[in-house]
Amino acid sequence: MRILIAAAGSRGDVAPYTGLGAHLRRAGHDVALAATDVHAPLVRAAGLEFRGLPGRPEGEAGGRRALMRTAAAFVTELGQGFADVVTASGAELLLLSTTTAPLGWHLTEATGIPGLGVYLQPAAPTGDFPPVVAGARSLGRPANRAAGHLALHMADRLYIQAVTALRRRLELPALTPAATRRRQERADWPVLHGFSTALVPRPSDWRPGLEVAGTWWPYVDPAERLPPEVEDFLAAGPPPVFVGFGSMARGHGERLSEIAVRALRAAGLRGILQTGSAGLAADGDDVLTVGDVPHALLFPRTAAVVHHAGAGTAAAGLRAGVPAVPVPVTADQPFWAQRLTALGAATAPLPFRSLTAEPLADALDRAVRDPAYTRSARAAAGCTATEDGAGVVLKAVEAQAG
Repeated sequence: MRILIAAAGSRGDVAPYTGLGAHLRRAGHDVALAATDVHAPLVRAAGLEFRGLPGRPEGEAGGRRALMRTAAAFVTELGQGFADVVTASGAELLLLSTTTAPLGWHLTEATGIPGLGVYLQPAAPTGDFPPVVAGARSLGRPANRAAGHLALHMADRLYIQAVTALRRRLELPALTPAATRRRQERADWPVLHGFSTALVPRPSDWRPGLEVAGTWWPYVDPAERLPPEVEDFLAAGPPPVFVGFGSMARGHGERLSEIAVRALRAAGLRGILQTGSAGLAADGDDVLTVGDVPHALLFPRTAAVVHHAGAGTAAAGLRAGVPAVPVPVTADQPFWAQRLTALGAATAPLPFRSLTAEPLADALDRAVRDPAYTRSARAAAGCTATEDGAGVVLKAVEAQAG
């Protein structure tokens, strides 16, 4: 079967689909992954065909209204680019991310190509927790569900312009994003979620068709090894602490680097700083700066991980069985940080904007030296090891093919 996976966003929004796509390819399927051009090397390294989607336009100066205009313009351009890709792809099945599904539904209607949801976040309302973009504090079951519906309503508003333009191009009758979503829900449109039940058990009040599959791990070449300088640093002393903020914290590199080094030294720990979009960097015998290094290879050899609590990084830390010190920056990160803390696998989240060395040093000391954190992280690692997220998707794909 010829499969097109469509994802939009930062590296963390795309990388999990490289592992999922590689698994489907090994099973004999022809797999392409559509993403923005910056992710082309990542996709091709996994042996997948790359299809380019429009990138996010430059943001406007101003407040919330300006940001919403920019986001709406991006989604509209994304919809048109996605239509071009689907037209040229010859796809027989679309696998749609949280961001691309509200556009993909219209393409499946116009072309007859079936689609499955493959989400990295729990988007459906539930009483178990508030929507992932609303923070980590539970509002109580009725209010959690109400907030979840409000979050969907806000997302529908973001897609109005894009859906109107896309349906006009596809010669489909007018239909609002909200009406389309409700139609998908009534049909129990299947969505598989790529995170572990250790972090988010399937809510009992979810409709049929919504399932938690297990994590989709980013592709790592079986022959890949850590760089020699990293191996030398690891061999030169006790396990270090990893510090990285992924695609977050752009422009905060100098501040975060200074805070991290001061905290590590105050706690008597060595550290590996991953440059990332923030531009972290530091010098010293007890600190190493690295670029893009697979978390799957590095994290199991660390004492703890300090990160922004993105879904992928949070999962990678759990998989390695090492405790975390989460410093969430935005979006769904407070949600994942709270989930790690509730598991006992992480210290309480630290505030990004007001982060200083002293509380970070204290959190590091507790994460590394209190064995309860490691026990909890290893227990969660045991749970993730029993899950086969990519295998669950493969079964769903083959059911479609059958």
